[in-house]
Amino acid sequence: MGRIFEVRKSKMFARYDRMAKQFTRIGKEIAIAVKVGGSEPDTNPALRRIMQNAKSLNMPKERIEGAIKNAMGKDTSSFDEVLYEGYGPHGIAILVETATDNTTRTVANVRTHFNKGGGALGNSGSVSFLFNHLGVFKLSAQGLSADELELELIDAGLEELGEDSEGNIIVHCTFTEFGNMQKALEERNITPISSELEWMPLNTIELTEEQSDDIFKLIERLEQDDDVQRVFHNMA
Repeated sequence: MGRIFEVRKSKMFARYDRMAKQFTRIGKEIAIAVKVGGSEPDTNPALRRIMQNAKSLNMPKERIEGAIKNAMGKDTSSFDEVLYEGYGPHGIAILVETATDNTTRTVANVRTHFNKGGGALGNSGSVSFLFNHLGVFKLSAQGLSADELELELIDAGLEELGEDSEGNIIVHCTFTEFGNMQKALEERNITPISSELEWMPLNTIELTEEQSDDIFKLIERLEQDDDVQRVFHNMA
């Protein structure tokens, strides 16, 4: 019975850590969006998008409002978004999105994570060519026709429309058309469950279970870094 309790407690803390990390990531994204476009969601599409994502993660309303208020302060940290590229073990390409107020610290930490994980940090452009930078919108299928939506969104830069395992509609567009797609959905009174810019691998690499564990350990090491927002890879 004690063993079962320990396992449940471990899983509970793991979920809490993931949620805390997600809230921290959203908080930094809010800070960047407010600094660039102001604190009013109605006139700041980036902030509006991030607030929608925060709600989909069940981030408390008061925490969202607090992050916006903090971002308006003169003494708050100014974050820079920096993309790091490298290879993990077994030839797996890895992209690391960061938001940092100290790039010297962040690049040193990211390099250390790669080295300890059996990989190597590369130069800008060394692996990003292996990925497509896409806008990804998750929509509730309720009340929507995928076929009609596909036709309506072609002029907004639609690249692909499909669905996930939960039956939600997934809309892909190019990085450059992200704003147009967001506007097109808003004009149709469609509020996405979430909307993100993601790096999708052009091709994936199959690994053995043991090799995959090596990559997962490196990804976990990177994701635990406070400056790291998201990690992408081309492992199948």
